[in-house]
Amino acid sequence: MVAFNVNGKRVSVNAEDDTPLLWAIREHLQLTGTKFGCGAGLCGACTVHVNGEAVKSCQTVLADVAGASITTIEGLSPDSSHPLQKAWIAEQVPQCGYCQSGQIMKAAELLAQNKTPSRAEIVSHMNGNICRCGTYTRIVAAIQRAAKEA
Repeated sequence: MVAFNVNGKRVSVNAEDDTPLLWAIREHLQLTGTKFGCGAGLCGACTVHVNGEAVKSCQTVLADVAGASITTIEGLSPDSSHPLQKAWIAEQVPQCGYCQSGQIMKAAELLAQNKTPSRAEIVSHMNGNICRCGTYTRIVAAIQRAAKEA
């Protein structure tokens, strides 16, 4: 049994210590906004925050998050009013939408660290989060919009 906080709520998951955090979030806690993409930490679809840091939950095991504070896309904003979520809609970022929760969580980490990132800083920070639909230009525009509106 591993205990930690998810989106401000204390939870315990009855699973092996080496269980990927992704599966605890999706299967045990039924928070399905965090997506399974590649399972190898290469695509970023499973990105969540652990103690404020964006991590790939498919490569993070439960033993590593005991007592930690985790934020999933569901916890970023209960009513989708986070500046990034609004900017994503305004810039019409999603096509298939599969990678979007991971993209937004990675972008939220950037804006928490740097309120006014340059385009180059955005591109560098977002490296490692893959969008198979190729909406990278819109992703950058949404992050720039959110930075202005935050």
